[in-house]
This record gives sequence, C-alpha cells and structure tokens, in this order.
Amino acid sequence: MILPTSNSSDDEDTSRQTKSFELLHKSMQRWVWKQGWDTLRPIQEQAIPVVLDGDSDVILSAPTASGKTEAAFLPILSDITVQRESSQSPSSGFDVVYISPLKALINDQYDRLQELCDSCDLPVHRWHGDISSSKKHKALDEPNGILLITPESVEALFLRRPSVFHQALQNVSYVVVDEVHAFIGTPRGKQVQSLLHRIERAKGEWFPRIALSATIGDHEMTAEFLRPKAGSKVEIIDPDSDRQEIRLLVKGYENKNSGSNEEDEEEPSGTIVDIAEQIFTTLRGQDNLVFANRRMDVELYTDLLKRVSEERGVPNEFYAHHGSLSKEIREESERLLKNSNAPATVICTSTLELGIDIGWMDSIGQIGSPPSVSSMRQRLGRSGREDNPAVLRVYIQEPEITDSTPLEDTLRPELVQTIAMVDLLIEKWYEPPNLNALELSTLIQQLLSLVAEHGGIKTETAYRILCQTGPFDKIAISQFKSLLRGLADKELLSQAGDGDLIMGLTGEKVTRHYDFYAAFWSPDEYRLVSNEKTIGMLPVTSPLIDGKLLIFGGQRWEVESVDQEKQIAFLKPAPGGNVPKFGGEGALVHTHVREEMFTTYTSTEIPRYLDTEAVNLLEEGRMHFERLDLENQNLIQQGEHTILFVWAGDRIVNTIHLLLAKRGYQASKVGMTLQVRNCQSLELLEELCEIASLQPPEPAKLAETVENKIIDKHDRYLPKELLNSNYASNRLDIEGALNQVKEIVSRN
Repeated sequence: MILPTSNSSDDEDTSRQTKSFELLHKSMQRWVWKQGWDTLRPIQEQAIPVVLDGDSDVILSAPTASGKTEAAFLPILSDITVQRESSQSPSSGFDVVYISPLKALINDQYDRLQELCDSCDLPVHRWHGDISSSKKHKALDEPNGILLITPESVEALFLRRPSVFHQALQNVSYVVVDEVHAFIGTPRGKQVQSLLHRIERAKGEWFPRIALSATIGDHEMTAEFLRPKAGSKVEIIDPDSDRQEIRLLVKGYENKNSGSNEEDEEEPSGTIVDIAEQIFTTLRGQDNLVFANRRMDVELYTDLLKRVSEERGVPNEFYAHHGSLSKEIREESERLLKNSNAPATVICTSTLELGIDIGWMDSIGQIGSPPSVSSMRQRLGRSGREDNPAVLRVYIQEPEITDSTPLEDTLRPELVQTIAMVDLLIEKWYEPPNLNALELSTLIQQLLSLVAEHGGIKTETAYRILCQTGPFDKIAISQFKSLLRGLADKELLSQAGDGDLIMGLTGEKVTRHYDFYAAFWSPDEYRLVSNEKTIGMLPVTSPLIDGKLLIFGGQRWEVESVDQEKQIAFLKPAPGGNVPKFGGEGALVHTHVREEMFTTYTSTEIPRYLDTEAVNLLEEGRMHFERLDLENQNLIQQGEHTILFVWAGDRIVNTIHLLLAKRGYQASKVGMTLQVRNCQSLELLEELCEIASLQPPEPAKLAETVENKIIDKHDRYLPKELLNSNYASNRLDIEGALNQVKEIVSRN
C-alpha cells in the first residue's frame, strides 16, 4: 500500500509530527533537538510510526537530501535502544545490516550515522575493500551495532567466514538497502535479493527490510523486488515531495565536423569546443555536476575546460570523476564540491548519480541524451537548494545533413529522444526493470557461494534456497539440473558419494579469487602510475605503448614505460594528450521512450525548454519525418536496401532483427532502425506478413542464431541450451516483437 500525503491543516500536521516525535526514544529526541530542527520532514513523519511497528517491510521514497536516512534510522535506533534497555543480557551480534551499492556512499553514511549512533551508544562499522583488515577483524570479533557493507563484502563473508558471519547475524533486527533502484533489474540486484534471503535464513527468522530510494518508477515492482512473492505486504511511504520546480534548457548544436571520426582526431571538433565554451561561460563560479555518458567524454571536456581556464588566465574550477580514476582523485573532486568557499564543476559519469553527500548543486548539466528517464531524474535530484528550483541543462549535438548523411540521422534522433525523455520525466514515468531476465550468471555465482558457505549441500536444498524460496523463481527444476550438469562438465561442481554438491577443482580456483565476490564483470586493466602513485585504471582494450600521449583525470600524460606482464603503465606529465577509449555499451532504450519519440515527431508543439538552435533541429527532424511519410509507413526504400523504422524499445528491435536473420536477411541495427540489405520494401513487407502469421518461435531457438551470447560474468559456464534461454530473457521480447510486426504490417 502507498501512504498518501496528508492534506491536513498546519495544526493537524503539527499534531501528527508531535506524535511521531514522541514515539522516538529520548536519546533520538535529544539528537533531533541538537540539530536545531523545528519540524520533522514529511518522509520522517510518515516513516517513524510504520518502521517502529516492526511488522512489515518498508520502502522510503523521496528525493536526494530529503532526510530518508534519518527517516529510517531514527525509528530503527529507537527500537534497538528500547530492546537493549529491556534485555537483561543483550546478545552479541550486529543489530542492523545496511547494504549500499557504493563504497563512497558507505563512507558518507558512516560520517552521518556516527553522531546519531553515539546518542544511543551504538557503534558503526564500515566494511568494504578500502577498510583495513584489523578494523574488519575487530568488527567480527565483537559484532555490535550497525554494519555498513557492500553486496560484494557480504558475499565474501558468507564465502570466507561463514560460521563467524552466521553468528554475527543472530542479533539482526533490520536490513536497510540504500539506493534500491540502482540494484533492480541488474545481475547485482539478483545477488542482493539472494543475499537478503541468505541473511534471513542464517538468522532463522523474518525481520523487516527497509529500502531507500530517490527514484522509483513502479512502487509495486520495487516492493516485489524487496520481498519476492510478498510485495503486496510491503509498506510504501512516498510523501510526494517531488513537487519541486524544475527549470530545463535543451541546447542544440549542429556538428559540421560530423563527417570525420572525432575519436581519431587529435583536436576536438568545433561543436565540442562550443559546448565546452558554453559550460565555461554559464557554470563557472558555481557548484555544478555535468554528466557525460562516456568516460572518454568526461576526460575530453575536463581537459578542454581546463585549457579554456588557462587561456583566460583564471583559476581552474573543472574536475573529473569516473569509475576508472583512483579513489584519491575521485575523493578530491568530491571534497572540492563540498567546499562552500570555492566553486567547482565536476564532469562525471553515473559515479555521482547516487546519494553521496556533496551538498546541493546550483545546476546539473547533461552532455548528450540521458541514458534513461530514471537516471535523468536521479541526476536532477542533485540540484535545487531549499525553495530554489532544480536546474537542468542538456547539450545535444546533431550532424550536419549532407548527401551522405544516413537516413535515420536526418530525423535528429538524439534531440528527439531527449525531448521524449524530458516529457516522460515531467509525467513522472520511469523505466521499469526487465523482470523476465533469468540472470543465470548470478545464479551460478550464488550456487557456488552457497556450496562454499556450507562445505557441500544437497541438490534439493540448494534449489529450495535459491529458486523455490529465493529470487531465482523462474528457474524450473529441469533447468537447475541442466545447470548442475554443465557446471560438473566444467569441473566447477561435483557430486560426493552421499549426493552432496561439492566444489570442483575449477570451482575452487574461481571462488578463491577476489573477483568472484562481484556479480558483474571486472575487465582486464592497466594500472596507471605517476611518481609511484596510482592515478587510475585503463582497460587493456586501449593498448598502451611507450611514448603514447593520454588525457586522464583532467591531466595530460606521456607513457614512459609499460610493464605488460604486470599490466602497469608509468606516466609523466606532458604538454599534449589524447582521450583513451574505455569501452562499455549504452543502456537499452525502453519502448515507451520510442513511442514518445513518435508522438514528438507527429506533434506540432514546440517544447518551451528548447533553445533556438534546438528548435531549428527539431523542425528539421519533423520535416524529414513528414517527407518520408513515417507517420503512415515504416519501410523506406533506399537504393538496393530497405530501412525499417521500429518505434519500439531495443529488445523488440533486437528480436525483429533476429527474426529477419533467421529467414536469411542481412540487416544492421542503428537505434530504432534496421537497414535490410539487398531487399526491396515490398519484399520485406511480405516477409513481415509471413512472420506475423506464424506461431511465435521459442525464444531459446531464436537466440541460437546469435554468435556472441555471453553478456554477464559467468555466462561462459552455461551449457548451450541455457545460454540461449538466458540471452533471450535478457535481450529479446518475442511477444512485443510480433505485436510490433503486426502493427507495421497493418500500417503499411
């Protein structure tokens, strides 16, 4: 259920707040007084009585810096303090396990919670890869209070110290999952679901799960993630405080250098320089975050802005932040943002999207179309102070249209996709996760971890823990047995004489490597070193040789030497540099975004948030859309080829691509289009009619035609039939594709 925002009078609000405040333990009340708070925030007012009841799981949804942490921990600590005061001999063990997606967020929350927990004499422990072994040993030797931990560290404890960790969990009263939206619909999310189940199983009884999030598109779906098969019983508290005024500006740029490959150019194109100049002029003197979708763009713009500062003879205020930079460089950028005495603008990837406490930003910038609507909402939540509006500026490049411009680019798709996402943001729609994904890679990880945790386990018990009562409930027993046979063939598991599953030789090797704890890939990387100090990591897919020039961390470097065996590159400062390639793929676009794009093309309305150049680009895109009559047809003949426009998400486009490939057609996918080679439009329409009339193919059978189906970390261990099923569940949508094909046939 969703608890609605109260529409009561001020007197009634004060009365309810007084009731919530009075429910807190006196130590927590004193802490609130010390903060000088005149009132509790809406999320805190509503959360306190519900969390204190302790008989349900709870989701707390509110924007960044709205007081969610206190909304959870004020009642949690009150309850724990009362329990301890009423107990003659409090048992040993952690009282709360707090799971966070980021080490930096744990460090933030540690500083934030220490003073709060000092009020009730409870210790706070951090546990992640940067914490010393001595502190970790002390926490496990005397488990008590709050444990702040990453999913990977929970995995490591189950794997390496199972009996000690089990004992430390016997006193747990609550599990808190922060930034829950960051986990949903990902391999790491399945891992978190499994770990929550295993924590509860280790204690042997139910206890509340409290989830915190700033961005939730579907409350019920999030509730089902938090408590699989019992989402309807989860209390959802969303005071709808997301009514802040938003100021938007989308600036358009026509890239007249689009005929060249910018990534191979030593100097950036004029358009990129224009965007950098605009950022410099508009944002300098304030605190801002500017998000880029690629790490190489972070480096490119940070370097450009630093050079502009040098040319103008002013102090540099522009810094870089992304996952490949060293912890020290990232923390320095965060420190500069927190420093209220000096303005700073940080160019970043999603690393600063989550709730690390860097204070309120004056504005948010976005270079290129946002990866998703929910990501844009999360980023926008960083801006706006007190009653001031949140400010978002988006910078969009579109290529100059020439005779050689691809047909789809004439529609100005990046600008139109941005408009669609902004309009969906205003409507408060966010992408739901793909709940059909089997996530077999994560199942392999959890199965191996479970075997290691218990030293051996019955097949029936493993299936019950992971699938029947756990998060992998879409896995049939036949598929589970097939998985076991495949893992046995690769010597990851074997079966003992008594029937127990035990670790195989390869399994021992895999689980003993520190990389096993994470559910996601960790690519091979060079370690970049200057003056014996690590400045970051660079994927080995970007080859390094002596003399190569780099831009990294907003600095320019030359590679002095490379130790290829140890994968270490030694750098020295240099006057020149080039942006390295980091790799990685973009997010899948949802069907609703592409449908909204179609609506934008067919509309005559001009969004008020577009600047003059963006309006011109939009009108050009609409002109070409109308010229091609795309409102009434999807197939455009272009020489010997046919361009098929599919106004649907990437999973549907991927599926139609495979359906055509299965019938012998060669096609290439670009955004929402498929270019079908050596095929006339009438012939393609007849093929689509035939596809629409046939029985739906088996997803796994269709996936057989894909050459590389290895997406996630442990997919390489899957037997062929399960690899096909796993790929299909992640990347394909048979039903959606066939419905789309029928719609195309009907329209054309």
